[in-house]
This record gives sequence, structure tokens and C-alpha cells, in this order.
Amino acid sequence: MPKRKPDPQPHSRVVFDGVKQTPSRAMLRAVGFEDRDFRRTQVGIASTWSTLTPCNMHIDRLAEAARKGADAAGGKGTVFGTITVSDGISMGTPGMRYSLVSREVIADSIETVVGAQGFDGLVAIGGCDKNMPGCMMAIARLDRPAVFVYGGTIRPGVGRRDIVSVFEAVGAHARGALSDKGLKEVERTAIPGPGSCGGMYTANTMASAIEALGLSLANSSAQEAVSRTKRLDAERAGRAVVGLVKRGIRPSDILCREAFENAIAVTIALGGSTNAVLHLLAIAHSAGVALELDDFTRIGARIPVLADLRPSGRHSMSDLIRIGGIQPLMKLLLEEGLLHGGCLTVTGKTLAQNLRPVKPYPVGQTIVRPLANPIKKDSHLVVLYGNLAPEGAVAKISGKEGLSFEGRARVFDGEEATLQAILDGRVVAGDVIVVRYEGPRGGPGMREMLSPTAAIMGKGLGDKVAFLTDGRFSGGSHGFVVGHVSPEAALGGPIGLIEDGDRIAIDAVARTLTLGVDEAELARRRSRWRAPAAYATRGVLAKYAATVSSASLGAVTDRDPGLS
Repeated sequence: MPKRKPDPQPHSRVVFDGVKQTPSRAMLRAVGFEDRDFRRTQVGIASTWSTLTPCNMHIDRLAEAARKGADAAGGKGTVFGTITVSDGISMGTPGMRYSLVSREVIADSIETVVGAQGFDGLVAIGGCDKNMPGCMMAIARLDRPAVFVYGGTIRPGVGRRDIVSVFEAVGAHARGALSDKGLKEVERTAIPGPGSCGGMYTANTMASAIEALGLSLANSSAQEAVSRTKRLDAERAGRAVVGLVKRGIRPSDILCREAFENAIAVTIALGGSTNAVLHLLAIAHSAGVALELDDFTRIGARIPVLADLRPSGRHSMSDLIRIGGIQPLMKLLLEEGLLHGGCLTVTGKTLAQNLRPVKPYPVGQTIVRPLANPIKKDSHLVVLYGNLAPEGAVAKISGKEGLSFEGRARVFDGEEATLQAILDGRVVAGDVIVVRYEGPRGGPGMREMLSPTAAIMGKGLGDKVAFLTDGRFSGGSHGFVVGHVSPEAALGGPIGLIEDGDRIAIDAVARTLTLGVDEAELARRRSRWRAPAAYATRGVLAKYAATVSSASLGAVTDRDPGLS
């Protein structure tokens, strides 16, 4: 029997066809639909545009380009919006609690619109840390032909500055190494225009991981926000989705376990953000793919860190773009048997087929090292276990700060007190800074700790202290940092039992996180421990805290509560 040709309107036909749907057609005529439009493949264009943040301020133009591409391919594009919030602006404030929460809101809202309106395909355009995985979670849940478009990276500021330069300048100012005038000059020159933060921070990490997953077109991750190539990328995405609908290729055909292993491998080779662990677990959950923390350890044992990119390296994403983006890196990994080349992608071809014409990096470039001379021979993303993290924790260890650290605990219940102690000089060499009650439920929302970690760098303590939290880190954080400690303090996890002066040992080689307190003493402390009052008792933060799973499971909110 011949395979049945896919329906070009598998979902919109239900909305448009027949006498009973006359009211639906009447409503759509008011927004510009004509008779022929009701017979076209319907493509929703999910736009995260806003003028809240540089990351997303240009995405309206990309959405329009995607709509034109869908129309040119014989479809009908319709643009709709979803929210975004700015990590960089809310960092270090109570507003940061909403950041990870927004990932769920974005996924829910895109799923809601696409499901309600009967779109046959989807282009989702994201340009900042949480709207990107939010878009991907919606794509995976809906399982309708889709392409993700990255909004693109920002160009470097004056003196090659970026947002992390500003955060670290605050610490330098606190130690007297930077004047008021100098601080103001950094503030005014670091962020020159549209685009996501310019190092291998979370946005560029997730864009690269999504390209490796096969859900965006080639080099979508490695284009500047303000560029002709980025507009063409969006337009091609609109065209591609129409083709995917006609061919019946859905995300479930692409998002297999091997695709997630490819995404992990590329993330490690690029020296990407710890947030990739959290987000890839969440996307895999939405796709129904079994992925767990230990997969990062297994894959990380054979994948080296090759890219010398910020925050711990020297180069920006714009530098990587100039030598060819991530495609030559992926081809290098594929040729060494470190990627699964048979995975299907949104081009309709396999990863290996897409990479066949890709040329190697230019001779003499210093941004991506050869496999024989890696920055680190195995992953910088280290999953740790021990009596302090029975369910796991995620460390970002580049090797520059060493592979182990032991020191005395300096305990803070919340980020604000931590930052003030660092700026006031009350954190000293040998301290293991412990910031707790910042987990998914306790925060709620797992605030990122860029303000205190950047202040540590600015104070000159980057290689002299360690930082431990049940919250998480910005992709811009570097140093000896350990986050996602699970179970979190608000659930009675051991991190909630630490006292000032306790000895804490972090071993990235043995992958252990150990609190030097015997079990009898921990039992006594546990018997006295009481959960703190909830930060929020109503609204979105309260709903999130009531439904969110452990960070070790991706901090998702649509999981069976019995499994979280």
C-alpha cells in the first residue's frame, strides 16, 4: 500500500471547513483573510517581541519575515505574541523569581494559542534565556511541524564589553579598583543595541543546543541579531514549516534521545551554561524522551571543552560567527564519532547530510581548539552527589579554578544578604558561600546568582572562594560554582541544615559534594528544622511553587506530583 500523502491542513481544516464553521471564517475575514487563505496551510508565528529588553526588541521584524516566508511557500502566516522577562534587568531583585516561572508561562501560552486556533505548523522566535526553552517545550508538547528561530546575539560593546562586564564592574567598584566615573562609562557602553548577551551565556548556549537538536536551521544559533542573515533565517523558517507540514515531519520525528545527546555534546564542547542542564531536561520531558542528570555525566566523560568563549574564555559569540559558527564544530565532532549523524532535522535531511558541505574553521583561528589540544579534556558541567546533594547538583568547573575546593561554610538565607556581605568585604578567601531557600519551590523560581558571583570576580576572589546554592546561575557566572543542589532547602534538603563554619568539600574529579558533619549531628539538626513561611501565597509564584518538580528533574510544572 502506498503511504498516504499528508494533509496540508490537518488542524486548520477543523476550524475552517463546512457550514458550521461559517462564524470562524467570518471572524477571520475581519483580520484580512480571503477565500484562498482558508485553503492554505496555517502557520502560527509565536513572537516574543517586546521593548523590555535588548534581547527581544527586534523580534517583531523577524516575525514579519517568518510570516512572509510562510506566505511565499503557499501557507498563511499569522503572528501572535507571548511574554518575555529580562534576567539581566531583574537580576539581584525579587523580580528574578519570575524568570524561570516565565519559561512555563511561555510554553503554556504558545501551546494554548496554537491548540485553540488550529494552526498546522509553528515558527517560534525566542531571543532570551527562558523564552527559548519555553518555545521548545511548547513545540515538543504540540508535536506539530515547527521550526525554532533564535533572535541572534548582540554585538560587543566598547572595549569588547558585555553585560557580564557591567556586573563584574560593580565588584571592582566595591573594592576601589574602579571609580564612579569608570563604572558609569562601563554602564553606558557595554550594551550597544539589540540581541542576546554576547558570550556563551544561556541564550547562546540554548540556541546552539536547539540547532544541535535539529529544530532550527543551520547556523540559526550563530547570527547577529542585527544582520541580513538573521532576517533570512526567519524567512527560511517560515518556508520550511510549510514544507514540513506537506511532508508530515513532526517534532517527535526529530526529538529522539540521540538528538538530545547531540545537544548535550555541543553544549559541552562550547563550554555552555549550567542552565542547559535544567532546560534540556525540561524539553525532553515535554517531548516524552527519557533524559536524566546522569546522562550529562556519561556524555561528558567523552566530550572535551573546545571553545574559548566567555565567561571563562576570551571570545564573544560574534567572534565565533566570523569563523563559521557552530557548524564546523559539529562536523568535527561528527567525524570523530561524537555525534549521532542519523538524526532527522527540520531541513528534512539528517544531521550528517546537513553537515556534509560544511568547511572547517580557518587555519590559524584560536577560538575553537582541535580535539588534540582541548581547553578541558572532559565536560565542564559536572554532576555531583553526596550527603549534601543526594539527588544531585550541577557544577560549572572550567578547570581554571582547580578541580577541588574545601572550605568553611558561610551561610545565607537568600541572595540579597549574600551580595551585601560580598560587597562589604565580609566574605574572605577559604569561604564556601552557601545561598539557600532559592530553589524551585523555596525561592520560588530558582533565582540566578549572577550578581553575587560577578561581585566575587570583581572583588578578586574568583579562585579563592566557592559558591553553593539550591538556586541556579546565569550563563555569565564563572568561578567555582555549584547550583541546583537537590533536594532544596525548602523541602528539608541537607543544604538547609548547614551551619556557619561547617566544612564543605567539592571534588569535581570524584564528582562528590560532602558536608563534613556526621549523621548523628545532621539528625539532630533535622529534628529542629522547620520549613520557612512561603514567599507567595497567591498568584503565579504560589501556583508555581505548588506544582514545580525538583531541579534534578528540570523544574517542570506538568509532571505527576507523585514523581516530583
